[in-house]
Amino acid sequence: MLDILLTTVGVLALVVAALSKLIQRAPLTAPLLALLTGVAFGPAGLGVIDLPTVVEGHEDLHETCRLLLAVSVMAVALRYRFRNVRAQAKPVMILLIVAMAGMALVTTAVSAAALGVGLGTAALLGAALCPTDPVLASSVVTGEPAEKTVAARTRQLLSLESGANDGLALPLVLAAIAITGPLSGGGAVLESLWQVAGATLLGAAIGWLGGKVLQAAEKHRTMQPGPLLLYTLMLALLVLGVSGLLRVDGVLAVFVAGLVFNATSSVDERTGENKIDEAINRFAVLPLFVVFGAMIPWREWGELGWWRGLLLVLGALLLRRLPVVLALKRPLSLTWRDALFLGWFGPIGVSALFYLTLEAHRLGADPQVLVAGTLVVAASTLVHGVTTTPGLTAYRKAGLQTKKPENST
Repeated sequence: MLDILLTTVGVLALVVAALSKLIQRAPLTAPLLALLTGVAFGPAGLGVIDLPTVVEGHEDLHETCRLLLAVSVMAVALRYRFRNVRAQAKPVMILLIVAMAGMALVTTAVSAAALGVGLGTAALLGAALCPTDPVLASSVVTGEPAEKTVAARTRQLLSLESGANDGLALPLVLAAIAITGPLSGGGAVLESLWQVAGATLLGAAIGWLGGKVLQAAEKHRTMQPGPLLLYTLMLALLVLGVSGLLRVDGVLAVFVAGLVFNATSSVDERTGENKIDEAINRFAVLPLFVVFGAMIPWREWGELGWWRGLLLVLGALLLRRLPVVLALKRPLSLTWRDALFLGWFGPIGVSALFYLTLEAHRLGADPQVLVAGTLVVAASTLVHGVTTTPGLTAYRKAGLQTKKPENST
């Protein structure tokens, strides 16, 4: 099975690489193409990739998501010069504290209304689906079309929010687990404090050390020239491994390590290599989405009821984020164009799979939460993938319309 999966992913990666410019201009993203490939070759299609559904194989999927998120949030932390990151601290904190809590509450309410479930199940869905995914969001903040079209500040806000909230969603997930029963309220608070504070301190320490080591190696010429990706990838894996040993939030620790490494190393002088790193990271997502496409629980989705599933998807995609960001338009100092763009492009993807499978591990597999959550993840991958190119076009046209009065005076 592994050889078949490697062959499928390898061929897909070659196709994506060869047609990368065409894909960027089409209403299609690499994660969506990988998802469709997994469906086509999975049990519901040709049956070539025979994997268990996410309900049965959630533990392996969780570890895969953990690794991919570590690579992704490290790329986000290194995407912009540190002085630009620091300049966006206030609006990013608003998005992390106010917007993420609002998205969790809205998604909880939508889940309860659409599925008719209790508070515990709805809260589990609300917490797992609230973070903005850095993997899917990269399609609208990186690449030539996005960089030429979208304002730099808007791209920075979406990137930094998606990188940080993957780890900071953990306290909300632990609170949802406490509501469900196995974890007490006090236990959830203590675990949240340990995981977040421990991750922040650990990430800062290893990131600082990694930056200083790189500086010293380059100064004394003891390190052979090579892509920064190799160094930062090893740094991310180191942080992730130590985080697992200490039982702290590994995804948050990697993001903090990347930020501190960004601030203390020569990463600003190697922006050309950062572009290479981003290109490689875009290919890292392909195996996961092929696997996810092959693990889709089609029968369980049908058992939800088509109208309940449709209400959940529509509510999550339309109400979870857009109204919240629009309400924060003034505090975030956004134009209507940027508020609509930032409000719509907050995709639900790998981070949601990570937390859905984490909840399944902590509680024992709850098919209803996993099934409903993966339905929203698949729908977001499809809808946000299809709307990326039209969204960039609409954003550009809106900018031209606002400039017309200025040019006519």
